[in-house]
Amino acid sequence: MNTARVSAYAKLNLTLDILGASGGYHELESAVVTIDLADRIVARRRGDGLCTVLMHGEGCETLEPEHNQALIAAEKFVKRFGTEGADITVWKNIPVGAGLGGSSADAAGALNALAMLYGVDDRAALKELADECGSDTGFLLGGGAAVIGGRGEKVYPIPAFPKVYALLLCPKEGVSTAECYRKFDELNTPSPRRTPLFTEAIASGASHAGRFLGNALFPAARELAPSVGEALLELKALSPLGASMTGSGSAVFALFETPELVSWAKSRYNGNCRAYAVKSVFPRR
Repeated sequence: MNTARVSAYAKLNLTLDILGASGGYHELESAVVTIDLADRIVARRRGDGLCTVLMHGEGCETLEPEHNQALIAAEKFVKRFGTEGADITVWKNIPVGAGLGGSSADAAGALNALAMLYGVDDRAALKELADECGSDTGFLLGGGAAVIGGRGEKVYPIPAFPKVYALLLCPKEGVSTAECYRKFDELNTPSPRRTPLFTEAIASGASHAGRFLGNALFPAARELAPSVGEALLELKALSPLGASMTGSGSAVFALFETPELVSWAKSRYNGNCRAYAVKSVFPRR
């Protein structure tokens, strides 16, 4: 095989609880699911052991190599498995700074593409590399639905997860993850623990679980980017099953019972955010 092509899927944090802090990091508990908004990654074999990454879209063309998670992941792969390198092209569709896990998805996608290219099927070793690349990368390596814990490296798949449909709004202004956590610490706003309630309810379907959506980082993100709060109010006006923010923002989403209702809600939305009709996706790796 000389060329490998994979999709790198975005994720939604259906819940995001912060349980405390340890070693300078926040301890998370979050119910997450991958959605059919994805970056496209193509890896082509090269024979000198080097890796390159070329980005297209979402303003990422000038991303510096030291900040390019796909390149970092690819170099880790070559070092770990002793393979030759690859020229990797990433076509970005996942908005940047939206809390959708775009850079982590690209890192996971690079690992999956190189694994396909070089016939590596050691998923445990790939997971170790993914965890070195970022808090969501280990989950996004396989995707689906799970509860993630710790700094995101603990992944507990949720069995029999139902299909979920959502309207996703992405405000024009992004939110820095680091700044959002700093603001969270500064505000010290109490937040109920929602993840166990959500995971229990989702077994009976999205219509039962919608009321347990929630994100402990929302007050902080709203302080940093008021458009996050405005977008969430716009979604709630469309009578969804529930609505919340994903990651550290700025994207917000609302769940609906059917794709037809998502299409209806999107047709009624007339705000300033980019709007996407999305659904859960369960990749096969």
